[in-house]
Amino acid sequence: MRGIGLIPNWQKENSALVVERICDFFEQRGVAILTAAPEQTDYLAGGSLGERLNYWRNRVDIFIVVGGDGTILRAARDLAAWEVPILGINLGHKGFLAEIEVEQMDRYLQYVLTGRYQFLERMMLQAAVMRKGEMMGQFIALNDIVISRGPFSRILTLNTTINDNFLESYSGDGVIIATPTGSTGYSLSAGGPIVNPSLELIVITPICPHSLNNRAVIATAKSRSACASIPARRRLFSPLTGRSLFPWKTAMKYLFKNRSKK
Repeated sequence: MRGIGLIPNWQKENSALVVERICDFFEQRGVAILTAAPEQTDYLAGGSLGERLNYWRNRVDIFIVVGGDGTILRAARDLAAWEVPILGINLGHKGFLAEIEVEQMDRYLQYVLTGRYQFLERMMLQAAVMRKGEMMGQFIALNDIVISRGPFSRILTLNTTINDNFLESYSGDGVIIATPTGSTGYSLSAGGPIVNPSLELIVITPICPHSLNNRAVIATAKSRSACASIPARRRLFSPLTGRSLFPWKTAMKYLFKNRSKK
């Protein structure tokens, strides 16, 4: 094993103590461990983990992420191109993605050293923001991508298609495009189904639709989904993967598909 990359959420209570225990565990066994400093994991500082931790490339065989599901989702998004597996140690309230609780940590870290583990691949989403044929941005997400009205109190109407076939015109607070991993998050709160994370599906869930019959729709992973806004006399914002905001403009469209690499 070349080394371990440790990515803590330093804002979590007791994170420093857990990091110290992990570092001691591997150092005592002669395994190199690289730890991300607080300034490197600072969410508000801008930039991605991939940029800040670029000197780790080809030096680690596994990332250990210490925090909650949000910390794991960020690491999965920012470091997806590295194709390095992620192991989560839960310091949050609900660890849907974290495999290990702190109380069990030493036993499972020993499993990592002896190779007693298996990889579970998870589908990811890839999104592109288009306007008049020009690409304005590209994003990936492990859980979901949300198009919402943002802080404004008026209805957002989205014409939604699957493989260029019209699906529905959703009027409400927006639409959630979720992976099976993300089906237990925001999509579930909005009335979407729970999907086995080993499947490859796309869940399209409207947010507070102004309708009596609009429900979540499941599409195959090979499907291409799109949401286009109906022009309005106001500016609407769309949060992507919890990080980016785009102001809605005339003729703007979001394109979604399964990311080929997991």
